[in-house]
Amino acid sequence: MQKLDIEQYYKNANALLKGHFLLSSGNHSDTYLQSAKVLENPKVAEILAQALALQIKESGIKIDCICSPALGGILAGYELARALNVRFIFTERVDGKMTLRRGYKVKKGEKFLVCEDIITTGGSALEAAQCIKEQGGEILAYAGLANRGFCQRVGSNLTKKPECKLPDNVPLFALEDFIFNMYDSNNCPLCKEGSQAIKPGSRGN
Repeated sequence: MQKLDIEQYYKNANALLKGHFLLSSGNHSDTYLQSAKVLENPKVAEILAQALALQIKESGIKIDCICSPALGGILAGYELARALNVRFIFTERVDGKMTLRRGYKVKKGEKFLVCEDIITTGGSALEAAQCIKEQGGEILAYAGLANRGFCQRVGSNLTKKPECKLPDNVPLFALEDFIFNMYDSNNCPLCKEGSQAIKPGSRGN
């Protein structure tokens, strides 16, 4: 399969945003990836998921199920499950705690991949993985359409940053690395210029 220009897919969908953004981590950035805009086109979602599935197949990893943390990871995870022909479940927050609900069950020894739309530090993916492990499932890999460059993915020369929460012994698959400026909220040059950070993600609107 020809290598896809992932950044161009985001640009085409007006999903590579410039401005002053408040991230889920509490940090600020001048750039934001809005994967929901990319995935609203089912054909594009299928193309991206098939490319990600190809990476996973080529690695030789065999999984039984994909789990995504709601809400952002659901579309990406479902399309990836469809491309790999495995079942799909999702976790969601209840009173702030990541939880497996809706009658979903995990078999002891069942092999999982946890999929997000975007992997930043991997915190939400790690919480979803913990839900799976508590029920006896095994986490063989993590995946995302885009990797923000804090975690090391298969096929990239980028090294793992201290902010990454994903374990070193479990591979991360993603289609592209996106490296953007990120600032501590107490030392943000955009704030010093008088700009106010907005929250574009699902938790803020």
